[in-house]
Amino acid sequence: MVESATPAPKAAIAEGLRREFEVRFKSQPRIFRAPGRVNLIGEHTDYNDGWVMPAAIEFGTWAAVAPRSDGTLHIVSLNFNEERVVSPEGAERRGDWSDYVSGVAVMLRRAGLGTADANLVLWGDVPLGAGLSSSASVEISAGLALVAAGGQQLARTELARLCQRAENDFVGARCGIMDQFISSHGRAGHALLLDCRSLEYELIPLPADVAIVIANSMVKHELAAGEYNARRAECEEGVLILQRSLPGIRALRDVSLQQLEQHRGDLPPKIYRRCRYVVSENARVLEFARALKAGELRRAGELMAESHASLRDDYEVSCRELDLLVSFASEAGAIGSRMTGGGFGGCVVNLVAQADAERFQSELARNYEQATGMKPELYRTRAADGAHEVTARSEKNA
Repeated sequence: MVESATPAPKAAIAEGLRREFEVRFKSQPRIFRAPGRVNLIGEHTDYNDGWVMPAAIEFGTWAAVAPRSDGTLHIVSLNFNEERVVSPEGAERRGDWSDYVSGVAVMLRRAGLGTADANLVLWGDVPLGAGLSSSASVEISAGLALVAAGGQQLARTELARLCQRAENDFVGARCGIMDQFISSHGRAGHALLLDCRSLEYELIPLPADVAIVIANSMVKHELAAGEYNARRAECEEGVLILQRSLPGIRALRDVSLQQLEQHRGDLPPKIYRRCRYVVSENARVLEFARALKAGELRRAGELMAESHASLRDDYEVSCRELDLLVSFASEAGAIGSRMTGGGFGGCVVNLVAQADAERFQSELARNYEQATGMKPELYRTRAADGAHEVTARSEKNA
């Protein structure tokens, strides 16, 4: 059997975190948990006001919290075995894991929410550096915990917005809202169809007999950040050109495939290809949702393959390693497979029949290692619940 990461038992984690908190701070905490995520389809569409379809995963971040009374926030990471003492009034970036918590505390304070006086202990099992949004998992769990410690409540969409602002304005990462939104709104057994403009969403059931197998290529090319910004600029250039003939559009989500083809001659070839990817991907996301609801798994798999091909050829954000993983996944019997995330390395997401998952993982890992000399990390999961308080009852049922 190939080695693969699986989520740790939730009840054992919660109990261990509670004991650790009591030893450190001599008080009883409340415990909150927020998951990471994987995007099934809809890549690079979020910053074009389009549609995405992520799912929360069974890996997540736990936050144990209790109030204190000296005006400081004590943050402990058990993963890094480090502690930070922060005053949200004068918090500054450190360039490490604590920024994701400090940023949330700062944004809560500006909004008059939560508390600046708390002890907070964090532990997570989201694989780091795999593109599964460990950062949003930390932000949402910490945000829930600090709001609760302040004796308040916050709507989940507002929590997602606040945590996105923390990452944008404090951490300095220009992420969209997808990661924070699915971490706060996910539901077990469901993907989430999100309109990134309106933030309207629909929970789409996933078949119980289908596993999500994420394959980490173990590569990340240095050009990723620069090319990401270049793609955003190319999309914006396409919108400016198309607005001359289609003055009502605000983003590529407002353009149909028919309109794009009608005005193809107005666009430089590269800009046309970028636009074709985004416009066609938005259509694929909506069709993917329809196929899932209709139980048409074969069609859903075809759409994932089309998505990857367009990411590779039109948007040009794939790489040899991702293409190999997708090819080997198809040969191993995946229902559907595509790169997920920004590209130029990172992960491939696969939908696989539960009964075939062990064989699939072994075959995929073997073929990839033979072709590249690298062992992929494999993470098997199902769609999971979004952020919540961990109670004795939820621990028992975990």
